[in-house]
Amino acid sequence: MILTAVDWLIIALYFALSLAIGLVFTRRAGTSAEEYFLSGRRIPWWLAGTSMVATTFAADTPLAVTGLTVKHGIAGNWLWWSMVMSGMLTVFFYARLWLRAAVMTDAEFTELRYAGRPAAFLRAFRAAYLAIPINCIIIGWVTHAMATILGVTLGVGKWEATVALFLITALYSTLSGLWGVVVTDFFQFILAMTGSVALAAFAVNKVGGLSALIAGLNARFPDGAPLALLPDLHSAWMPALTFFVYVAVNWWASWYPGAEPGGGGYVAQRILSTRNERHAVLAALWFNLAHYALRPWPWILVALVSMLLYPGLGNPEEGYVRVMVDHLPPYWRGLLLAAFFAAYMSTVSTHLNWGASYLVNDVYRRFWRPAAEPGHYAAAGRLATVLMMIIAGIITYYLTSVEGAWKFLLAVGAGTGLVYLGRWYWWRINAWSEVAAMAAAFGLSLGLQVGAGLDVDDPRGFAWVMLLTVAGTTAVWVAVTYATPAEPLDHLQRFCAKVRPGGPGWRRVAGAQADGPGLRGLLHWALGCVVVYLGLFGIGSLLLGSAGRGIAFLIAAVVLTAWIASDSRKVVLE
Repeated sequence: MILTAVDWLIIALYFALSLAIGLVFTRRAGTSAEEYFLSGRRIPWWLAGTSMVATTFAADTPLAVTGLTVKHGIAGNWLWWSMVMSGMLTVFFYARLWLRAAVMTDAEFTELRYAGRPAAFLRAFRAAYLAIPINCIIIGWVTHAMATILGVTLGVGKWEATVALFLITALYSTLSGLWGVVVTDFFQFILAMTGSVALAAFAVNKVGGLSALIAGLNARFPDGAPLALLPDLHSAWMPALTFFVYVAVNWWASWYPGAEPGGGGYVAQRILSTRNERHAVLAALWFNLAHYALRPWPWILVALVSMLLYPGLGNPEEGYVRVMVDHLPPYWRGLLLAAFFAAYMSTVSTHLNWGASYLVNDVYRRFWRPAAEPGHYAAAGRLATVLMMIIAGIITYYLTSVEGAWKFLLAVGAGTGLVYLGRWYWWRINAWSEVAAMAAAFGLSLGLQVGAGLDVDDPRGFAWVMLLTVAGTTAVWVAVTYATPAEPLDHLQRFCAKVRPGGPGWRRVAGAQADGPGLRGLLHWALGCVVVYLGLFGIGSLLLGSAGRGIAFLIAAVVLTAWIASDSRKVVLE
């Protein structure tokens, strides 16, 4: 890719602005761990929600969506579209509970919910597990994707690109804490979406417009599979068993960053950093609407164009980058490269800050230095950030596929989701339930893949790994729950008094005070999922030549949204 002086100027201005924001918030971030990791719990909903969206929009996301679409058609994206149900559960059931918990991390929550040495062990184990192997794998695949982009566009080697990317991101993420992360996320998300929409427009224009794109794909694929929003359940790439696992199992059974059952990870971090319960709920709602309904279509359009321009490409994920290299005019190239840098940095800075919060708050402060000065923990957070960057850099070097990393993480977290949902609403779950679920999921998943030879890249292999891991993990943690003592009654009562979870699962502990959201909450959740899918498929129908259906879907989404807002005003917006 040939860049003009203006292109380089655009990229330089982007980096200068990111660094300036980091420097502005450096002093505030250094005052305490709460400022460094939670921005003093003063973030408004629109900034917290946009930060969540920006975090899930990484350099790997357009490439992975392109790979899914080229190999499996638009319907291949059900791998992650199915997570809508989990996200909307967070909106209507869990966002308010997280804010009431008032912890710094979801690992710290374990000692609020559970008691004694098992809770302390779980807190340290979960924090170290998520911060080092899991978080560094995520940073690794995001960096792998960005290194691929730089390799194709600028001819930079993978190792050189990895080192440069980490050094650039470290300049502001280690200095500014969460305030710098969320503020840069806001303008980075706008820049990244602008670049994505521009590339989609240029790509579609290259093949003669939307009508010509659809006609070309129908000519090459007479069965219409690439354009279908729902899969052919008799196809080899998504048989009925695999689709069933996507829509009926994945969303509640698997832990996955950004779509954790019951919230968690950086989603919980953003919710915990908001001003009050109203801001917590609205932040989670905006995140899910933007993440699923507004954002995917520019990437999908570019993927469809790449199917016509580069048929038979060895690595379909590269199709997105090739469209950018070959068909963007001058000046726009610099903007889109800056947009990719923005997408990359918004994600990695979040994961570095989030992972460091585990190491500092849940390991270092909890077990080694519980009474240091507030500024000491902020400094420790910066050191932890550098440590994770080094580990993630090593992982990056050995990664080869973004989609494969996605499926691996889904598989090793299979079966744990039900514990994370149930611990808020069933008193009998204890610390050993979570430990057993995490250990069983990891062991069973790896055993099925390595020992039994099931391949998660094969649709049926992935489905069987998920189903068997979920079944085995659930059996293990339920058995462990009943084989180990319940948490002390006085500890559970203190938890109920603080968090007020409600529901029949707490009546043995809290009596009549345990009334929860009940059927009304379930109705709002179900309709909220419908709204997101109506928005997603409404926009898609407009783009793919079904204007009448698209308009009808969008009108229905607006009407349902208005009804939910009116009916739940006392619960959500009070």
